[in-house]
Amino acid sequence: MHDQKTVAAGEDESPSRRQLISTLAVGAAAAAVAAPSPSQGAQAGTIQRIPDPPGLQRPQANGKDTYAHVVVTTRRRTIYIAGQLARDAQGNVVGKGDMRAQVRQVCENIKAALAAVGATFADVVQMQTFVTSWAEYRKASDVRLEYFGAAVPASTALQVSELASPDFMVEINVIAALD
Repeated sequence: MHDQKTVAAGEDESPSRRQLISTLAVGAAAAAVAAPSPSQGAQAGTIQRIPDPPGLQRPQANGKDTYAHVVVTTRRRTIYIAGQLARDAQGNVVGKGDMRAQVRQVCENIKAALAAVGATFADVVQMQTFVTSWAEYRKASDVRLEYFGAAVPASTALQVSELASPDFMVEINVIAALD
């Protein structure tokens, strides 16, 4: 048996003001999440980077965004790239004692891994960085930004006492999303 609502003559069947406001607010929020931004990857409308959601300070260094607090994606393929260290194609350590050289090599390795699946840095939505020295890592932040540009991912950085070998100063994992 189905319940049927009967409306008496002259009775208003329209939604309440509260229901309308709630529906509009949900619709506006959904539109904000779906709206493309200039910092998105090649597939506009599928990744939104939010460096400054309400209540959180925009993470910047030297006037440039360093990461996004929130990244939203509607993409369907997820790519996980882990354990990227400063090794060249032959497995040799690059830049012993030089954080800038190591960050550059790690980014080149990530670039190659992303390219292997048809992705770029613009497709990266999350990044974890492990460093052995905050002071040295801060000196290399501009190198990282060379690769990511305005498409900064959600990021976490941790200082650790040592990586896989004492020669390594930085290790990075990323997650990318593709359609």
